[in-house]
Amino acid sequence: MTDIVLMFEVHQPYRLRRNLHSILLEKALSGRLELKDLEDIVFDNELNRLVIERAADRCYVPATQIILENVKRYMNTSKEFKASFSISGVFIEQAEKWRSDVLDLFRKLAETGRIEFIEQTYYHSMAAFLPYYGFEELREQIREHRRIIEETIGFKPVSIENTEFTYNNDIACFFDSEGYKAVLTEGADRVLGWRSPNYVYKAYGCNIRVLTRNYRLSDDVGFRFSDRKWDQYPLTADKYASWLASTPGDVIFIAVDYETFGEHHWPETGIHEFLRWLPGEVLKYGHLYFSTPGEVVERHPVRDVIDVPPWSSISWADERDLSAWLGNGIQREAYNALAAIRPFIKAVNKPEITRLWKLLTISDHVYYMATKFGSIGEVHSYFSPYKNANIAYGLFMEALGVLVEAVRREIEVNRKSVLGRLVLPGNKAFHFTLPTGEHTGLVAHSIREFIEVIEKVPPESLLYHFNKGDIDAWLLNIFGLGDAVEELRRLRENIVSYSELISTLKKLLLEIIE
Repeated sequence: MTDIVLMFEVHQPYRLRRNLHSILLEKALSGRLELKDLEDIVFDNELNRLVIERAADRCYVPATQIILENVKRYMNTSKEFKASFSISGVFIEQAEKWRSDVLDLFRKLAETGRIEFIEQTYYHSMAAFLPYYGFEELREQIREHRRIIEETIGFKPVSIENTEFTYNNDIACFFDSEGYKAVLTEGADRVLGWRSPNYVYKAYGCNIRVLTRNYRLSDDVGFRFSDRKWDQYPLTADKYASWLASTPGDVIFIAVDYETFGEHHWPETGIHEFLRWLPGEVLKYGHLYFSTPGEVVERHPVRDVIDVPPWSSISWADERDLSAWLGNGIQREAYNALAAIRPFIKAVNKPEITRLWKLLTISDHVYYMATKFGSIGEVHSYFSPYKNANIAYGLFMEALGVLVEAVRREIEVNRKSVLGRLVLPGNKAFHFTLPTGEHTGLVAHSIREFIEVIEKVPPESLLYHFNKGDIDAWLLNIFGLGDAVEELRRLRENIVSYSELISTLKKLLLEIIE
């Protein structure tokens, strides 16, 4: 018995507006620039609507109708047709706004009980790879995704994928700790080695089950279906079913972008007819069954352990690593800049600002900044709405600048409350050392924590930092507290005792946040 697991990735990003600067200027001059307007200003919703409506007509509606028909056709037979969908939260938002008929079809699929909906990040982001905040942000986004899937589709996910099948041991064990029973990823040759992707594996270091995509059979449909130069063209349902039937293993995991069915391969190529007839052709073979990820990890035994260290993370894109999103300097600079302002976003605590920051975590933004050549470069160009990576980078940094300015204004208006909530990552925290350079083990991640810690700091350490101007630099460079720095300079000139230093410092800093 071999289980066929079909999974469809459903996602549409919010694309950035090209004329952002001129619209911002117009709003500012008219005095009508408000926080609630920022999202519509930053993102090109005319284009976003056009793309999802076109994809709905070509793909989402006809393909989902075909799948629904096949599910009903084989329902309550000895061999049923089943499939799974991984739908991003931002896709659901856009469908709700512009094509609610697509969501109606997904709900009908859910009602059959033969479709599994897979968890992913709400914003289809690379949150797991954010410096310092990866798993904290990842947890927020998968829980937000869980909420919208339960509320919109009526399904509670038990299986999960990280965005674009990005995966390593730490991510798998994080998902294990969150209660998922299966994680989906790429059957990368450099990880599997001599092993086949067509078995159930276990993650290294924890018990979550791992399904690895058979990328060769997946890409036959996803990339090669309409390629007239391919030596297997045309690909028919009966031919593909015969390939599945001759493939050994417990489970054959086929995962493709849903847009494969009508958008990447247009209806004229016969892709819809392929989807229509595939279930019947597969089920002709006595040993083939359709199943879902949650079912197969219960049905089949674990064959081995998958070991993917964090420094060797995999994905299903390009060279099956992270280079599609974080492979060049501008991509890393953009993502690091986004990560750097996260503590300020949290401290400001305004829904409109938090929402805009999270929308900028959408992985497509940095995907468009890739600078690759050959067939891989052509794939990036196909998906990008911009002419080149530099334009994508410029638009992203311009949008980030809008966000930073909004944060700056909020701090200006509500400085005490914002700075009182601001908690810094380790690289921005104040680390207390002795004059010899030896670390004391005491760290302040916030002004409030600094106030608490200075009572415990060895006097020679605090005096060292105070006289050297390190405290001044921290308050000025991180918090922008020029007025507090002036007070510290005066304090250095007039201080008479160590106890007075402690009490004056505490009073000065408390006045900043309370």
